[in-house]
Amino acid sequence: MLRQYELVERVKAYDPDADEAMLNRAYVYTVQKHGSQLRASGDPYFSHPVEVAGLMTDLKLDQETIITALLHDTVEDTLATIEDVEKNFGPEVARLVDGVTKLSKIEQMPENERAAENLRKFLLAMSEDLRVLLVKLADRLHNMRTLHHIKKLEKRQRIARETMDIYAPLAERVGMYEYMREMQLLAFEQLEPEAYHTITKRLEQLRTSDTGQVDRIALDIKQALSEAGLEVEVWGREKHPYSIWKKMAERHLPFEQVTDIMAFRVVAPKVEDCYRALGILHTTFQFVPGRFKDYISTPKNNGYRSLHTTLFYDQSMRVEVQIRTREMNQTNEFGLAAHWAYKQGDRPDGAVGWLRDLIEIVDASHDAEELLEHTKLAIYQDRIFAFTPKGALFQLPKGATPVDFAFAVHTDLGAQTVGAKINGRHMPLRTQMQNGDVVEIIKSKNAEPQLSWLGFVVTGKARASIRRAVRLKEREEVAEIGRKLFDEIAVHLPTKVGKKAIRQAVERLELEEEEDLMYAIGSAKLSDREVMEALVPGSTADLPEEPSQERAISIKGLTAGVGFTLAECCHPVPGDRIVGLRRKGVGVEVHAIDCLDLANGVDADWVDLSWGERSHGAVGRLSVVLYNRPGTLAEMAGVFAKNNANVMNLELTQRDDPFHTYEVDLEVQDLAHLTRIMSSLRATDAVAQTDRI
Repeated sequence: MLRQYELVERVKAYDPDADEAMLNRAYVYTVQKHGSQLRASGDPYFSHPVEVAGLMTDLKLDQETIITALLHDTVEDTLATIEDVEKNFGPEVARLVDGVTKLSKIEQMPENERAAENLRKFLLAMSEDLRVLLVKLADRLHNMRTLHHIKKLEKRQRIARETMDIYAPLAERVGMYEYMREMQLLAFEQLEPEAYHTITKRLEQLRTSDTGQVDRIALDIKQALSEAGLEVEVWGREKHPYSIWKKMAERHLPFEQVTDIMAFRVVAPKVEDCYRALGILHTTFQFVPGRFKDYISTPKNNGYRSLHTTLFYDQSMRVEVQIRTREMNQTNEFGLAAHWAYKQGDRPDGAVGWLRDLIEIVDASHDAEELLEHTKLAIYQDRIFAFTPKGALFQLPKGATPVDFAFAVHTDLGAQTVGAKINGRHMPLRTQMQNGDVVEIIKSKNAEPQLSWLGFVVTGKARASIRRAVRLKEREEVAEIGRKLFDEIAVHLPTKVGKKAIRQAVERLELEEEEDLMYAIGSAKLSDREVMEALVPGSTADLPEEPSQERAISIKGLTAGVGFTLAECCHPVPGDRIVGLRRKGVGVEVHAIDCLDLANGVDADWVDLSWGERSHGAVGRLSVVLYNRPGTLAEMAGVFAKNNANVMNLELTQRDDPFHTYEVDLEVQDLAHLTRIMSSLRATDAVAQTDRI
């Protein structure tokens, strides 16, 4: 742990004007406030904020950020208040500490809501000052470094999953790749311990047996460039174990078939030297087509700049090469933090484009589940570049459509979209854009977002905006149904009800206006008995109690009494994004949002749906290709039994020696349960391939 004088010396080394007395006071304050508190490791608790402050000094951040790091847990874990912090260290530090602090009530929320609410407050705070994000990322990184001291496996895995889903992608989006890689590695070790130990062991074996191969390749690259008159730095490293595992999982490859395990970095003096080096390497070695990317002329959203290419070395081995300047290299490793400076109030613009999108998503998201889904979409996808006809550049995820593009330009433009031209040609709105496309959006003031767009949009901003617009429209329709139901309820009251009684009922039910009452009735949030009692207190005294009903599957978005069926074509399970098709005289049919049969539902009304709380138990259908040899069927059945999945139906659909293909209907709890079963099947030697139908 850093001692007090060591921390102060670190700050003074890069900022001689820093207030030494205030830094000392902050160090003493956190030690005193945390007192005898201990971490799971047995270390004094104050060692954690001190280490987080040390991480901030590595990035040469200003004294307010260092002090915030020292104090970031005092309000949450001690008797200190924000008012105390402001009194002792000023309003700016108090605001930053408040932004980083997790409010205690969040810890009592259900798991998904806690993560979402924490994220909501966090995004809003960091939109005002990105230093909040930098401290939070350092806080999470240090917690991950000490995660192994926590005894409960379930808690370790929960923290690791949150890190993998939220904090590592956020680190990537602000260009802090060093933080991202370490977070991913530490989370990977907890979430997939068997895979982690297998891959790290194989890498160690390669390291032992390669007899200096990495150094040899780096020397050959440097020599080729030196002979052409370019003096550069070159070094190599093995790929990150998590990125190797991810590639194995995505491409269903064994470790032996992952070809580009080594990556090399070339640091050149100037930008023009980077392009010269690229040309020299492409003429010296054969390059792999389709694997070249120019992030210098078109940087990533987070400011990342580099040339990427993949070369064949010794005819068969693939090696990835990144070419950049020294300045780019520093920025690429630590992103915004690499050139962060708060001097004399000269504050850079924190509201970068992708962050502004996240704030819109916070405002548009309906509940915790939606917020997490939309935020992950916004921060965790590969990018393409597209242009407006006037040349404005927008970065979007791979697979983005003109509707995603329209919402990226402006929310109002997205809402008014009726058509699109891509490179001058009229194209369907569901067309996936390619890198460099010029997109012109055709709009109409009378247009409105369509629910069917949810079947193909990929950005969190577009999805959140569409759902919000659809919800507002649906709210009006549900409120209209509520008015009709209200008239039926009012008939059973002992007296006529007027405007005054309705106003009083709204107050008793703690609603804001009459429209809210009608919506609550139409959406079955209030029972007939509750409405009657609110309108005329005592009027339900002689009525029989309503029977309680429970069902394992519940759907949010349906009006009271509307029946539903789960579609046989796509077998949706809790956790899938879902949509309903409603035809006259027939109940709502629930489909997975990406169901191919939805194209046949154009004659039906589309209903935006989501799973109700605690929904569980549905039938998922898998296609499993087994090797045709004794025992494989039993091995597959063993996987189902081990994962507590009941087989509802098993059918041999194809014989194609040496393979047999089966369709299996499984009773599962939810999407996570089904996904675990598929992962277990893919890991066994009996299974050649498995996919969800």
